[in-house]
This record gives sequence, structure tokens and C-alpha cells, in this order.
Amino acid sequence: MTSRRVLYIGGTGTISAACVRRSVAAGDDVAVLNRGSSRRPLPDGVRELVADVRDARAVQDAVGDAGFDVVAEFLAFTPDHVQQDLDLFEGRIGQYVFISSASAYEKPPRRLPVTESTPLRNPFWRYSRDKIACEDVLVGAHRERGLPVTIVRPSHTYDERLLPTLGGWTDIERMRAGKPVVIHGDGTSLWTITHSDDFAVAFTGLLGNPAAIGEAFTITGTHAPSWNQIYGWLADAAGVQHPDFVHVASDTIAAFEPELGPTLIGDKAHSMLFDNAKVTALVPDFRTTITFDEGARRILAHYDAHPDEQRVDADRDALFDRIAAHARSAG
Repeated sequence: MTSRRVLYIGGTGTISAACVRRSVAAGDDVAVLNRGSSRRPLPDGVRELVADVRDARAVQDAVGDAGFDVVAEFLAFTPDHVQQDLDLFEGRIGQYVFISSASAYEKPPRRLPVTESTPLRNPFWRYSRDKIACEDVLVGAHRERGLPVTIVRPSHTYDERLLPTLGGWTDIERMRAGKPVVIHGDGTSLWTITHSDDFAVAFTGLLGNPAAIGEAFTITGTHAPSWNQIYGWLADAAGVQHPDFVHVASDTIAAFEPELGPTLIGDKAHSMLFDNAKVTALVPDFRTTITFDEGARRILAHYDAHPDEQRVDADRDALFDRIAAHARSAG
């Protein structure tokens, strides 16, 4: 098979780093475009183009006249970000892959599992609405001018550096200190959580695939534990036998900290299950191989081996004290 020329815009994030590794392993000629600073190292052989992706002139200078079989965009969050890409790349690429978000699907969901035909509507979270607006630009360009676009919608995707809880490492420190740890709702809602290495199998299987042009794909895997299980597996991995979990309504958490409202009420507060049949029809090797019981062990092993990354957010720590005290005083 001829080597594909793939440009990752990003390439060192939670999801994109795994995709870059998978692309390199598949024999792709891979370049990444970013600011050149990341905790995730690039594999040998990857060309690094350094530029601020928000500076159109700097991006033009870094890319030059190069053409690519695939441009995979992980750092576009608003329509103007997408338009900058189209101004630069349209007409000289074989496929433009836009990473959208499964949070764009309607909230609350009227039926499960969510499929690609589920309406896109999230009145609670600006991030999701902006992703929808990006998709609108790209779908319009495909319909009007034949832009070879593929849209990918991941849900909660993680690696060994990304804790999925409200407080991140702060929650682990609280568990180990015997302090109450806040879980939204009653902890029984189901949450699809996908390891980035699994995601990368499906993602790279779409690159250069003619059947993916003009299509949107959910990529999430099939592993959907409850939030109680997610926090419980982290406690087990952290060596905490009797964690002090406090369940608090998402609306209450949002009242204490409005910044948390959109991601809870607009996403995590709902059970989210997805049908991946569309992507697996094109990439039959894609499946869930890493469940979060194993994922939690990998996360704790990484952080325990890197004490310099164990950062406690003092503001979030104090917030959880207030929320927990309120919840217990309210009975």
C-alpha cells in the first residue's frame, strides 16, 4: 500500500497522540502542526511543523506548498477555525477530517443508543454548539463544492494522563486523604468512556477511505460503566479501600460552580450510550479492548511514577469541601 501523507493539526493531545502513533505504525508519512510544546512525545519519523494554529500567516509559512492526502483537524473549535483551514487547504488535500464531539447530540437524549442520525442540539453547552456550527460549514462546503470531508464525533476519550472525574488529580488526593469526593447525581447513570488507543484504531481506519467522504461517524466504543464504577475503580487503583463518596445533584454542583454546569447538565448528567455500527462497518477491527478498570490502573501507575504531575487545584479542593458540607447538612 502506498504511504499516505497525513497532517495532524494538534497531534500531541489525549486523542491525537494515539492516532499519530497508530498512523506511524501503519506506515503513513506523518507530520504534525502545533506550537511545539507537549508532555506527549512524538514517535520517531514524525515531522513537526511549528506554528500557532490561530495565526493564519504562521500556519501558511509552516506548511508552505505541501499537499496532503489527509488533514486531520483536532484543534478547531469554532467556524472561523474551520474556515481558516479551508482557505489554506481546500483544493490540495484528499480528505479533511474534522474532530467534532458526541456532546453535540441532543441533550437530554430522547432515545438510546445515540446514532449518527440523532439530532445535533445542545442548548446547555457553548462548546457543543460551536462544534455543530463547524459541522454546518463543512457540510455546506461538501454539498456546494465537493469538499472531501469526514466528521468524527468522539465522546469521553482518555489516556494515562487524563482523569475523567470532576476534580482530576484533586479527587485522587482527596480519596487518599479520607476527604469526601463529590460524584454528580446518584452515580448510577451510564457513561461511555473510551481509551485513546482503541479510538485510534477506528480513526486511522477512516483515513484515505473513499467510503468515509461526506460522512459523519461516532467513535466511542461500547464500554459504559456507571459513574460509581468509574470512581470506584480509581479508588481501588489508588489503594483506597473505603472512599468517602458524596452524591450531589448536578444542578446543585452547577449552582456552587457555574463553570461546571455546561459539562454536567449538557453532557455528563445523562446516561450516554452509542451505536458504533457505522464506523465498524468500515473498520471491522475496531472494538473496546481497554475497559476502565484497567484504564484506572494505568492512570494511577502513571501519576504515581510522575509526582511532578500530581497537581492539586486548591480552589476546586475548597469547592468540594463546601459542596460536600452542604449536601450532608441537607441530609
